[in-house]
Amino acid sequence: MTTIADFTVETNRGEKLDLATKKGKVLLVVNTASKCGFTPQYDGLEKLFQEYKDSDFEVLGFPCNQFGAQEPGNADEIAEFCKVNFGVTFPLMAKIDVNGPDASPLFDWMKAEQKGLMGSKSIKWNFTKFLIDREGNVVKRYGPQDAPATIKKDIEKLL
Repeated sequence: MTTIADFTVETNRGEKLDLATKKGKVLLVVNTASKCGFTPQYDGLEKLFQEYKDSDFEVLGFPCNQFGAQEPGNADEIAEFCKVNFGVTFPLMAKIDVNGPDASPLFDWMKAEQKGLMGSKSIKWNFTKFLIDREGNVVKRYGPQDAPATIKKDIEKLL
């Protein structure tokens, strides 16, 4: 597996999404949670999506319940929460694991491509972000504390 285009994921509606269809777009892939201290980042992620979606930019949200059980809802509950509280219109995927034996192959690949602090592969918390270029390569990894607005310059370089 060499680019994001080699992966298929499941949407929050249970449909398969071949990420090869995203080739040519700049992507921000994020593991999300609805009951986290970083949950207000949904607002910033949506702002980025709205600002750059016409320039072939997309945010892909992957709900994850691995950190403090902060994403307990089902797909419908998560989508409703995101829409009502943050006006989220960017695509949400099915709930996944990002670490451990059941981790999403996509996240395993992204973690190997861009390690975290001190060379760690593991994702430490919700709202870890991966920036993917138009060719499907992982360009940069951002920690949960990195607000979406701080990523704008990196996105603009790729657009």
